[in-house]
Amino acid sequence: MAYTTINKSTDHFNTKLYTGTGNSNAQTGVGFKPDMVWLKNRGASSNHHLVDAIRGITKELRPNLNNAQADDNQLITALGTDGFTVGTSGSSNTNNNTYVAWNWKANGSGSSNTAGSINSTVSANTTSGFSMVAWQGNGSTATVGHGLGIAPELVFVKGYSAVAQWYTYAKHAIGNNGAVGRLVIGFLDNTAAFTNDTTSWQSTDPTSTLLYVNSGANQSMTNIAYCFSSVKGFSKMGSYKGNANTNGTFIYTGFKPAWIIIKRTNAAGDNWLVFDNKRKGYNGGSGSTEGNLNLTADQEAAEGNSSLINVVSNGFKMITSDAKINASGSTYIYAAFAEAPLVGSNNIPATAR
Repeated sequence: MAYTTINKSTDHFNTKLYTGTGNSNAQTGVGFKPDMVWLKNRGASSNHHLVDAIRGITKELRPNLNNAQADDNQLITALGTDGFTVGTSGSSNTNNNTYVAWNWKANGSGSSNTAGSINSTVSANTTSGFSMVAWQGNGSTATVGHGLGIAPELVFVKGYSAVAQWYTYAKHAIGNNGAVGRLVIGFLDNTAAFTNDTTSWQSTDPTSTLLYVNSGANQSMTNIAYCFSSVKGFSKMGSYKGNANTNGTFIYTGFKPAWIIIKRTNAAGDNWLVFDNKRKGYNGGSGSTEGNLNLTADQEAAEGNSSLINVVSNGFKMITSDAKINASGSTYIYAAFAEAPLVGSNNIPATAR
């Protein structure tokens, strides 16, 4: 599939910061109607919360937990043309607490997809390489249509009507046994290493139309997959090797990143680290006004402030020997979304940090 040029990244992904009020609280300035919202209380030890337009905004998942989806009709009460409204839930709107919400555009509540052996409901943004896919699993071998028109490189799957882990497919991962890509599996909700797996993905990479699932990634319950593929100038999924040096690895993305998630794959115990351009996830040290603020997708922890990465106009660079992000010889997967391309057809160049 040929993707069109994305001149304005915030038409498809954007981060929104806000302060809770305890009352109905409309958040505008996102730039589009979001179809997936992932939010977190920045200053407190509390769960992550994720809602989407397929399951409905009163149904939340928690990326740091393997729980079934929960009902909360006050977490988010509306998705609007330029943002969302949070209700009176303490999880999303405690008075004077600060929150971050990461927003992606898909294609509304979705439509039927019959490409696989199991029919799915798909909400796909083929321009930005993001789709959400829901289906009724059977606990066995199956194929599921994902609607992207290009093979996804990163997939998070959650069986959500009961307890089930977040199964992760990462094309660029290397596990602790040296396996690559489809032969490894990781979990968004914990810090386990990526390990050899020959069943959950059928030892088969996704194609431009299908996910190949089995057992864990196709639980005998309702399942949802969040699928991402690289789009030049807007998003990049990949991997890098650490060097345990403060002059660390540089990762070229071809754009100034607005959001980055990183996970060490070949050893256990290291968190999924999340950075964004609104919380100053770049170019600063502990206590700095531009401190390197990060959150951990797999745990409740409040926002951390430590010097881990620099974000620049064409990628990001490790600036620490910390093993969770730059252990010598270790492999890390990442996904990044753009603040701005190096140069778009709108001829506005990205500035360096």
